[in-house]
Amino acid sequence: MNSKGCSKKQANKLNTYDWLCDIPESQYATDYVEVQFKNTRKGYYLNSNKISLEKGDVVAVESTPGHDIGTVTMTGKLVLLQMKKHRIRSDAEIKRVYRKAKPVDLEKFEEAKSKEHETMIRSRKIAEGLGLQMKIGDVEYQGDGNKAIFYYIADERVDFRQLIKDLAEAFHVRIEMKQIGARQEAGRIGGIGPCGRELCCSGWMCNFVSVSTGAARLQDISLNPQKLAGQCAKLKCCLNYEVDDYMESQRKYPSREISLETQTGTYYHFKTDIFKNQMQYSSDKHIAANLVTITSERAYEIINMNKKGMKPESLIIKIDETQPQKGYQDVLEESLTRFDIVKRKKKKKNKKIQETGKPDNNSNNSHTNKNMQLSKMGKKKNNGAS
Repeated sequence: MNSKGCSKKQANKLNTYDWLCDIPESQYATDYVEVQFKNTRKGYYLNSNKISLEKGDVVAVESTPGHDIGTVTMTGKLVLLQMKKHRIRSDAEIKRVYRKAKPVDLEKFEEAKSKEHETMIRSRKIAEGLGLQMKIGDVEYQGDGNKAIFYYIADERVDFRQLIKDLAEAFHVRIEMKQIGARQEAGRIGGIGPCGRELCCSGWMCNFVSVSTGAARLQDISLNPQKLAGQCAKLKCCLNYEVDDYMESQRKYPSREISLETQTGTYYHFKTDIFKNQMQYSSDKHIAANLVTITSERAYEIINMNKKGMKPESLIIKIDETQPQKGYQDVLEESLTRFDIVKRKKKKKNKKIQETGKPDNNSNNSHTNKNMQLSKMGKKKNNGAS
């Protein structure tokens, strides 16, 4: 089995299976390669030196300034499709792959990574001293240690020009600031959700779509902020997973705005249970009063009757007691306790043998009669053969 399409060195979150890896023509279709860095950062580089690269190779690539260290995550024709997906034009200025990472490059890279946590804590104190309403969530050093990317969270626009000067003086590197949202921060930190599994944002989600309370209303979920909010204090991303299925299923049901007219009064829609194919109607428009549960077919039937000017006696169809009703029918047509009866008989025989100390005569007589019959049959066959 070919294992070139996947790699253990790549994070599962950004892993892309190269389904063209076993086709020789695809490997040399282009000189562009996809390189992944820390967190969710990816880039596309030109292999101008024609270096033999495979998925999982650690390479040194061009950066401004200096070079960066990353892992090759894709090669061949599939890179062109990924570039087209991310709207990266091949005629644009694309940086180059320098070489495969040497031991010296890896030592510098590990040294720079070891300073990231300490830099983050110290930069938070500097931002707090300047009175800026922001939170620095993560720091990523470049492979050669000449540049650092500071990821921050802020609800409002922040003027961090003085912060950049202070950070450059404190760490003697080139500073780059990148703003992220609360969902991206939760994805970087990670955790376990109420479902008992790893957070989707830290496990596999890369692109975040806005979530609204309309998704919860459509699925008839109670609008409880404590249950709808995730660890990022935003609405859970999983609220969007089944919205399309609910929208498609609700097309089979009548509109919630249509009220049902009966001889006893008017009923208004209260709740729909898609899984049970049931609709609940209330006699009051604003509160749950005299709730009646019917099927969607019955609701359509009453709506058609109301259009013709007819009103049923009630929402529920009354059962005619004069008509014979179907009784209970045994599907198995056998007793479920038939095995227990056999066991009881065996127990009785065993009890008799234990009490008398002798086997039952009737059982012995039956065995001897059978043996006599078999011997007679054998003699007849032998006489005929002679």
